[in-house]
Amino acid sequence: MIFASDLDRTLIYSKRALDEFGVPEGLLLVPVEQKDGDSVAFMTETSYLQLKELANQSLFVPVTTRTTEQFKRFVIFEQDIRIKYAVTANGANILHQGTMMEEWSNQILNRVKLETVSQTELLSILHREGVCLDGKRKQAEEWFFYFILNCLPSNNERKWIEDVAAKSGWRISLQGRKLYFIPQAISKGNALEYICKLEGEKSVAGAGDSLLDWDFLKNCQYQFVPNHGELAHKLAHGPGGSTSILTTNGGVRAGEEILQHFHQLMHKNPIFLL
Repeated sequence: MIFASDLDRTLIYSKRALDEFGVPEGLLLVPVEQKDGDSVAFMTETSYLQLKELANQSLFVPVTTRTTEQFKRFVIFEQDIRIKYAVTANGANILHQGTMMEEWSNQILNRVKLETVSQTELLSILHREGVCLDGKRKQAEEWFFYFILNCLPSNNERKWIEDVAAKSGWRISLQGRKLYFIPQAISKGNALEYICKLEGEKSVAGAGDSLLDWDFLKNCQYQFVPNHGELAHKLAHGPGGSTSILTTNGGVRAGEEILQHFHQLMHKNPIFLL
């Protein structure tokens, strides 16, 4: 069966995330991402070993908002942990054995053109509506963009931005200081459903920390959510899935706890093994 998970701030933690959440004294960390020769993201040693075992015994699918180029900085998926599929760019791209599935990306591109105003038009609409975002704008391939904010919007400001974007076929997600603007046609859930159909399987368990992850988590039988993310806040203040489980731990320990849950499911249900 399929175990799908978001990566950043779910299983894997950047230096910024580690500084934000803290690292328990004596906890061993394993570097999992390289950028310009430096190690920039980590897992606990226990998490790393558990993920390696999980990937050997089941179909583990990373599901990330990262671009494909950013995803390929994860050295663990080039070395010790082999994966068959990966979802990148929030579902706009699917990699199969490391190669882009062009048919899928073309389908998404056609939907975006039909259902969504252009990025330039969206920014113009936001400006006319008095939305001022203090931060640096970055592009994620040709699919979407995000701001690295200098200051976070209030809840009311965030709701206003969300409503304005939705009318134009876009949605937002605030992850740390990154405010994402993503076309509604781009969905992690749709990409994972496509993989499930290819494999003739159903997604059994999933994990994620952002509202963008709910697209695929809502179709999973088991849903694991770190207690530190925007999705945890949403579930705490509204209806979630009947099997949604918030981690007891936050930060890098949450990733460890999620993988422990995955392993418990596998060992409790031998039929999950491939």
